[in-house]
Amino acid sequence: MGAAMSKWMRGLVAAGAAVAVMGAAAAASAQGAWTAPEAEKAKKNPLPAGAKSVEQGKRVAATNCVTCHGPDGKGNGAAAMALTPKPADWTAKKIQDETDGELYWKISTGRGAMPPWRHLPESERWAVIHYLRSLKK
Repeated sequence: MGAAMSKWMRGLVAAGAAVAVMGAAAAASAQGAWTAPEAEKAKKNPLPAGAKSVEQGKRVAATNCVTCHGPDGKGNGAAAMALTPKPADWTAKKIQDETDGELYWKISTGRGAMPPWRHLPESERWAVIHYLRSLKK
């Protein structure tokens, strides 16, 4: 009876693990596309482009974003392994093709594991976008 109970328990644990994995996958896919409202997409970055804005954005990212997005913005920070969906790779064409307004809205609003960064001054959020643009492949 002990061996039969052990086999039953292993099966129950395996079934529970499968359900948990499927649930996590469903939750990740349930988020769907992350699309900014049209009015937000049209917003223009008020900070002038240049080395000063890029450097400011890099400092802000090093303090606030590197844990998830990594030191080079590739979405491979120390916390990325535990996150679903994974943090965006800022160097990817998909991200680089988004408007400054879209990126600003996403940074400000957040979603899921990505927290809203509204508490940062607007100028710092816009500077992060200049930094992000400097990472284009």
